[in-house]
Amino acid sequence: MLDVKEAVAAAIEFIKHLYDDKALPDLRLEEVELADDEQYWFVTLGFRNLVQSNSPLDAIVPPRHERIYKVIKVDALTGRSLAMTIRET
Repeated sequence: MLDVKEAVAAAIEFIKHLYDDKALPDLRLEEVELADDEQYWFVTLGFRNLVQSNSPLDAIVPPRHERIYKVIKVDALTGRSLAMTIRET
């Protein structure tokens, strides 16, 4: 069975494979949970996302960022990432 560090590494590798590194600014580990049956790790990763606006104030107001959270489901035996979902804040 994977330990927590191996599960996190698998999740990070998975999300970096799906997204361009530039699309993952300030990538951070947010949460890790082992399922009750110990078959899966649920790894939550967060990164900054620029909030787009078409306001005339954009020229004088700095851009606003929000954090996006993704939950990666990792098989605890194989380390294979099986799913990615959006975690609502």
